[in-house]
Amino acid sequence: MDPKYTALFQPILLRSGIQLDNRIAMAPMTTWSSNDDYTVSDEEIAYYSRRSNGVGMVITGCAYVTASGKAFHGGFGSDHDDFIPGLRRLASAIKEQGAKAVLQIFHGGRKCPPELVPNGDVVSASAVSGEPGTGSNPVPRALTETEIQSIIRDFGESTRRAIEAGFDGVELHGANGYLIHQFFSPYTNRREDQYGGSLEKRLSFPLAVVDEVKKVVAEHANQPFIVGYRFSPEEPETPGITMADTLALVDVLAKKELDYLHVSTLEFWSAPRRGVEDTRSRIEVIKERVGESVPVIGVGSISTADDALKAIQTGVSMIALGREIIIDPDWVEKVKRGKESKIETKIKKDAGSHLVVPAPLWKMIINRTGWFPIED
Repeated sequence: MDPKYTALFQPILLRSGIQLDNRIAMAPMTTWSSNDDYTVSDEEIAYYSRRSNGVGMVITGCAYVTASGKAFHGGFGSDHDDFIPGLRRLASAIKEQGAKAVLQIFHGGRKCPPELVPNGDVVSASAVSGEPGTGSNPVPRALTETEIQSIIRDFGESTRRAIEAGFDGVELHGANGYLIHQFFSPYTNRREDQYGGSLEKRLSFPLAVVDEVKKVVAEHANQPFIVGYRFSPEEPETPGITMADTLALVDVLAKKELDYLHVSTLEFWSAPRRGVEDTRSRIEVIKERVGESVPVIGVGSISTADDALKAIQTGVSMIALGREIIIDPDWVEKVKRGKESKIETKIKKDAGSHLVVPAPLWKMIINRTGWFPIED
C-alpha cells in the first residue's frame, strides 16, 4: 500500500466498544430486491457478501420497522420475528468477510406508496402532500400520539431483532425525507402538540426513537452493539431544515452517546445553502460542531483513493462508499494492495452478473439517467 493512504486504514474504536478495522464503510443503498414476502433474498445475500471484504463496516439498505413504513417495492422488513432467520443470513454473510454488520432501520412515512401499506393508509407527522415530481402519493394522514408512541416501540423491536439476528449494530435512518426526517422538518411537521411546533418539539420524535433503541440495546445485547444515526443536513423547501437546524440536531445527538453520526449528502464537498455563513462543506461544519464527542461519517461522490484521502483529511472519522462500492467491489482491497490506479470508476453496461448486483437494482442503475457514471 502507498503509505500516503495509511490514514484510511487506521482502526477506530467506537463508544460501544466495537473496533472497526479501518475508516471505510459501505453506505446504505436500497436494492429493490427482496423476496415477495419481504424477506432477504439470495441475490441480496450474494451482493452484500461480495462487498464486505475489506470495508470496516457494512450498513445495509433500510429495513422497515412496521408494515405502515414500507417505502419500496422489494425492500426487506424487520417488523416481525419471522424475518429474523433471513436477517441472520445477511448478518452472517457480511461478518464472514470480516466487516461489521449494521442494519439500517426506518419508517417511510409519507414516502410510502399506498399499495404497499395496510389499507393504503399513508401516514406522516402532518397532512402535508408530496412535492411535484415525487410521485402520485396521496396527502398523508397525521399520526395520532398513540400511533407515534407505537412506532417508537417498533424501532425498539426491530433493534431487538437485529440483535437476535447477530448484527453488530443498527443505524437509525433519519435522512432522505423518511419519517424521522419528516418529524424534524418544519416543512412536513405542522403539529401543535408535544411532537411539533418549536425546534425542540420537532426533535421529540427523533430523540424518543434514539432513547428507545438505546434502552432495548441495554436490555437485550449481551455484547457491544453499535447505534448510529443518519441525517440529511438541509432541505430546499421553505420552511425547511437549515444548517442552523441541523447544528441544533447534532448538538443533542452528540449528547446521546451514539457510536457515530452519518451525514447523508450526494456530494461530500457541498456547501451550506442557508442557516450558517460558511464556505466549507456541510460535513466539515458538522464535524467542527461535534468535535471529538462523536465520530462523523462523510459520504458523497467519493470515487478514487485520492478522493477518499482528501475527505478523511478534513478530520471526519470515516468515509462511506455507496455507488463506488457497487462499481468496484474490490475498491478497498485495491488500495491496500497498492493497485489504486486499477479502481473502476464507471460501470459497464454488461457487468451486472460479474459485479453480483441483483437484477432489480441493476435495472435501476442502467435506466436512471445520471445516477451512476456509465461507460459508453
